[in-house]
Amino acid sequence: MWSYKIARIWGIPIRIHVTFLLVLPLFVLVFAVEPTFGFGAFPSKALSYLFGAMAAVMLFVSVLLHELGHSLVAMHYGSRISDITLFLFGGVSQIEEVPKDPEKEARMAFVGPLVSFVLGVLFLMAYAGAKLVFAPADVENSSLSSAFTRLLFLLGYLNVLLGAFNLIPAFPMDGGRILRAYFAKHTSYVEATRRAASVGKLLALLMGIVGFFVNIWLVLIAFFVYIGASEEEAATQLSSMLEDVRVKDVMSEEVVYVSPEATVGQLLDLMFETKHMGYPVSVEGVESGKGVPLSRVVGMVTFNDVRKIPPHDREALLVRDIMTPELITIPKDAHAIEALKSMRKNGIGRLLVVDGDEVVGILSRSDLMRSVDILSLRR
Repeated sequence: MWSYKIARIWGIPIRIHVTFLLVLPLFVLVFAVEPTFGFGAFPSKALSYLFGAMAAVMLFVSVLLHELGHSLVAMHYGSRISDITLFLFGGVSQIEEVPKDPEKEARMAFVGPLVSFVLGVLFLMAYAGAKLVFAPADVENSSLSSAFTRLLFLLGYLNVLLGAFNLIPAFPMDGGRILRAYFAKHTSYVEATRRAASVGKLLALLMGIVGFFVNIWLVLIAFFVYIGASEEEAATQLSSMLEDVRVKDVMSEEVVYVSPEATVGQLLDLMFETKHMGYPVSVEGVESGKGVPLSRVVGMVTFNDVRKIPPHDREALLVRDIMTPELITIPKDAHAIEALKSMRKNGIGRLLVVDGDEVVGILSRSDLMRSVDILSLRR
């Protein structure tokens, strides 16, 4: 959501998040007016903004190459990449299954900073070559050759900085994953994640304290790092809880259906009566039952669909007018963690559970979270 596909590279969808579109002009402005490393010292404002825009675009191209490095190694180890998204703080590769092997995870994490370092060295070598080719006087004035030379230095410097920053041993940076891989050689994957997350949180707190006195941007980065470490720890614990649980163990077997010809008002009455927040829509208008043929189910309707309808239209509109016709199902023998991944990927709160061509249950995010709470107490 809030991201848009712009390309596909090696089969991987490349997306830009709306936050990226907001921050890109800010980077252009900073590079155009900053006098030391940017182009603010050039008398020509047109030249300053032209090369400021080039620097901003090339920086995010470098970030994309960094993420492609991660993705290619992950694909080599058999993982599937959902997409790469460029957003406010850089880029993220959506890897569906991160290798649990410490050596593989370490290699996959390190290749991103390695790509940045290689790019940085190449740009700095090109900068050194440009200084030899162009006369010293040209480098100091506002000519194109001077601006181009400054651009090469800036990109080299920023890529080296990007590589070094990502080696900080804290999630969600690559250094946090390398640290987890190191811990995982000596303990369980969950415990390794907990230790690495603790290190990341401590670094974030120290960074925040320093940033409070030095630079407010450090505080924002510290907040980002702390949240990333917490989310990684929680996600790993959740995966561990559900890794041996099957969908059939946590699903609701008694499925309540609604007719496509029911009014939205009648659907609200049914929600109040049954206390469910989503229903499959059956052409037979079955109220409840098990083993209903999937071919008879024509959509899903949820409370979110209903809340978009003004009160005065609820008796005029029918369920078929507001339902989602696309059905997303999961086999009853699938792992529960796969169901959670499917919900997140598709932005939904429930899945129809099938056995062959029949609907045998329904699984909601609430069902999964309740199961996690119970399993955590049992452990």
